[in-house]
Amino acid sequence: VWRWGQGVEVTERDATNWSKNKLRELLVGIVVEDEAGSCEISDLKLLEGEASCSSRKGKLIFFYEWNIKLSWKGTAKESCEKHKGSVEIPNLSEENEVDDTEINVSKKKGDGEMLKDLMRTEGTLKVREALANYLKALKTEFTLGMILPTRAPAREELSSFVLQDSVSPISLGTVGIKIPTAKILLKETFDSPADELYRFFVTKELVQKFSKQAAVLEAEKGGKLQMFDGCVTGEYMELLPSQRIVMKWRCRDWPEAHYATVALIFRDMSTQTELQLECKGVPVCKEESTRQCWKKQHFEEIKVLLQPSPKAKADE
Repeated sequence: VWRWGQGVEVTERDATNWSKNKLRELLVGIVVEDEAGSCEISDLKLLEGEASCSSRKGKLIFFYEWNIKLSWKGTAKESCEKHKGSVEIPNLSEENEVDDTEINVSKKKGDGEMLKDLMRTEGTLKVREALANYLKALKTEFTLGMILPTRAPAREELSSFVLQDSVSPISLGTVGIKIPTAKILLKETFDSPADELYRFFVTKELVQKFSKQAAVLEAEKGGKLQMFDGCVTGEYMELLPSQRIVMKWRCRDWPEAHYATVALIFRDMSTQTELQLECKGVPVCKEESTRQCWKKQHFEEIKVLLQPSPKAKADE
């Protein structure tokens, strides 16, 4: 749909049917389990609302408002009893962040409160993740071919430290929103050859060791990554073994669909490796927390794992 107003051309696309298919795809089939048993979202009982996207002056504006009701079923581990319930999302809209969206879990009468608790905790987290993925897809997949917004230059820190290896620019900005951003530059030396250190960023078992939480890694170009039990997500853009890694990278509490560009440069110095990090496009309000994430939760924890064991020291 093309509209004209005050000499400004506006493009609008109805995203309602596309959204219904995407929400069904992302929500139905969600599974959670723990020592109490397992639960699965088995059906989409109600999906009322609409969604659209318009482009005005090169800026994308999204509207969506949904009332969703899902059915879940579960099986208790010890008794093997079956239980059913529902999940209601009365108002998924652009007025609220996904983390603030109301999600109500209920269960039919009878036993099975532990399964209800499982759905209320782990189930709700999975549902929120699915809703976030819907919004990400709405702002990327659905908008292909529309007039995209122009991007303002990002604010970056002044620093005398410059990476010697050039990193190809990657277009990652948010759709329909501009936020002030910063660049983080860090340099650390590790008592490890480059190939060993490189593996800490591409191997699931090693990532889970230093993060102490679940991780999902597809260490190939275009492969997804998820660390710290989903608190950090992204995508591998470039992998040059023992030399360089470039990623799309974001924290869960960043603005929706906004990613930074992270480049890790490994400089082998025989028994040691100098690791240079450049993280561009970090929201200014998250600059210090992101810096500490890399220093404390990545680098320092990896250094601990690289320390020789007491037995190895004794043998020396």
